[in-house]
Amino acid sequence: MNNTRIARAPSASAQLLSEKVRQFTPNWFAVTMGNGIVFLVLTALPLHFSGQRALAESLWCVDIALYAVFAAMFAARWIFNPETVKPLLHHPLQSMFLGAIPMGLAPIINGIVLFAGPSFGASAYTLASALWCFDALLAVTVAVVVPYLMFTEQSHAFERLTAVLLLPIVAPEVAASSAAVLAPHLPVETARVVIGAGYVLWAISVPLAFSVLTLVFFRLVIHKLPHRDLGPSSWLTLGPIGTGALGLLTLGQAALGAFAGTSLASVAVIARDFGIVGGLLLWGVGLWWLAVAVLFMWRYRREGLPFNLGWWGFTFPIGVYALATLNLYRLTGFSGFAAIGVVLAAALGALWVLVVSKTVREFMHGQLFNAPCLAVAR
Repeated sequence: MNNTRIARAPSASAQLLSEKVRQFTPNWFAVTMGNGIVFLVLTALPLHFSGQRALAESLWCVDIALYAVFAAMFAARWIFNPETVKPLLHHPLQSMFLGAIPMGLAPIINGIVLFAGPSFGASAYTLASALWCFDALLAVTVAVVVPYLMFTEQSHAFERLTAVLLLPIVAPEVAASSAAVLAPHLPVETARVVIGAGYVLWAISVPLAFSVLTLVFFRLVIHKLPHRDLGPSSWLTLGPIGTGALGLLTLGQAALGAFAGTSLASVAVIARDFGIVGGLLLWGVGLWWLAVAVLFMWRYRREGLPFNLGWWGFTFPIGVYALATLNLYRLTGFSGFAAIGVVLAAALGALWVLVVSKTVREFMHGQLFNAPCLAVAR
């Protein structure tokens, strides 16, 4: 009988995995966002070095594996621990990171176009198109549902407001910039639909993001800097600005080819020109937020920033801003953009190495599987 009981008892490793699944948070998808933006910046650099494409492609493969693991763990949490879903959705901080799920998938879709497309042709683009449709739908769902929960169920106070509120809102504009990467490789009729959808996604996201940025600015004036645990969120303000600029630049270029020879050809020319002007204006706004974020980090150095998965917020915002900068160089030919883009890419690389090393160290110590929403629920 004792042997039977021992055989039926779950092993220590199974219990450990079960608890990690229960404590798994959507914050982990920020890892795939950070890795994803690194390989996209690598492919966009005007400077080239030996093994550059191989490194970018390797990071893309790692990103796919990480996303698959994270998606499986998150799905397992919902299936095997359904009592944890409501606390997550009602938590005013954890629920914001649901936006990282579609945003983490977007770079992988871009990678399919960039890396698999040249080898596998139409089948790769078909897969990317299907994933993009899923990603866009998920992004819009998060952008609607999470704010609705903010309005109806969650408890928010103005003094606790941070740029983390941007995460669910920014997801559609990330899908919009991904649409511009995918569209040139699709049949022309499909490409036009994808580009049109991209502009709609951009419009859903960017104006709302600037509304939140206004609130963040006012909150900083009244209540000063957030607690050091949320210090990295200061960089999130750069995300919607960089992605918004990138979306305008790339969608405008994609529209020019997709609508050539149609009744909307003149509109596509306007979209291209507006993309450059609008992208430049947003890039200028981003310079201010970038400078402020650097000053914030200089101030936080006195207190020190305790590591958490929020540190991945250092990577994606500066990465999309670097991509917007490098696209401005490609479209305008102004070498100043190339120089700034390379400096930003170098800063991104250094931050990525730092955050990866800290993540691996804390993961090995088992410190990163902790769902604050469950602690509150108790």
